[in-house]
Amino acid sequence: MFLPFFDHLRSAGVPVSLREFLSFLEGMRAGLVTYDVDGFYYLARTVMVKDERHLDRFDRAFAEAFKGVENISLEEVLEAIDLPQDWLQKMAEKHLTDAEKAEIEALGGFDKLMETLKKRLEEQKGRHQGGSKWIGTAGTSPFGAYGYNPEGVRIGQSESRHQRAVKVWDKREFRNLDDTIELGTRNIKVALKRLRQWARDGAAEELDLNGTIRATAEHGYLDVQTRPERRNAVKVLLFLDVGGSMDPYIRVVEELFSAARAEFKHLRYYYFHNCLYEGVWTDNKRRWREQTPTHEVMRTYGSDYKCIFVGDASMSPYEIAYPGGANEHHNAEAGEVWLRRALEQWPDMLWINPLEERYWRYTQSIQMIQTIFGPERMVPMTLDGISRGMKLLSK
Repeated sequence: MFLPFFDHLRSAGVPVSLREFLSFLEGMRAGLVTYDVDGFYYLARTVMVKDERHLDRFDRAFAEAFKGVENISLEEVLEAIDLPQDWLQKMAEKHLTDAEKAEIEALGGFDKLMETLKKRLEEQKGRHQGGSKWIGTAGTSPFGAYGYNPEGVRIGQSESRHQRAVKVWDKREFRNLDDTIELGTRNIKVALKRLRQWARDGAAEELDLNGTIRATAEHGYLDVQTRPERRNAVKVLLFLDVGGSMDPYIRVVEELFSAARAEFKHLRYYYFHNCLYEGVWTDNKRRWREQTPTHEVMRTYGSDYKCIFVGDASMSPYEIAYPGGANEHHNAEAGEVWLRRALEQWPDMLWINPLEERYWRYTQSIQMIQTIFGPERMVPMTLDGISRGMKLLSK
């Protein structure tokens, strides 16, 4: 019965293998989840999703595969599913106080409650709102949504309001991040981890197990060996565009900046506006008084640094192509000259653009920078885009 689910996963681009699908079936057959939507969802996701970039695809395939459940009428549900008495009893033990259990028992117990629900479904015709008997909304009937009853069965309500329902029939929606949307700090860190160059330096504080075994075997006595801790030795130079058209992206750039500072031990950063010119700065409040000459930055940081520009690359073409084209000061040399100098100094260069990729072809300045850098060196600020960029810098 789960073959359509498997087909939906493959069609949605989730690379699930037949072996993983069989493992999922084994879990179901072993009874790992029973009458538990959350458990069923997480079991399927744990077994069949290997990369968090595919989580949203999985959720969409899950919703598509089981969307028919939402369209089944309550009559069909109750006829098709013989609600287990022991399951209902467990739900009561989990969610109800002793006083509430006693109140329900005094009214006839669970058998009476479910029997009454079936009877009401048979008798009721059409939608009902308010009241105390029929299955509907905003009433005091034990059955329905957005009302109140101390021992009700919630049907078709988006969330709990009084935390008093004995049983809940709700549409369950599951959604997570896709690799084509903007990111939070944690997910950016995941993508940045692809850029790593391991090295061991500093004090020898970490136990070297293999070295200890080898030395002990050679000397005939326990000879503990230590070594420096392995660290990410990659060096990153970050240029951040600020102001103007970048204002809408402040939050996501802050998240990228925060993730980069946490991930890279050797990180240096500077701010610029629109395009690289003769000066950059590290404090936006003092950017006119305390600029650092770009030539000095190029002399300070060698070609072993990975250089990353972050900006929407949206500006007047004159700011790139002509001396004096900058919109805030007179630049003696065109922005293109400085970008090519940077590319020559740091061959491992990348431009991360927070503007959605589908709009790039409509902005001439973006196309100009892509021509200077190379089209593959500009990537969108998405999980997939940053992952591609880190892979490119790692070559």
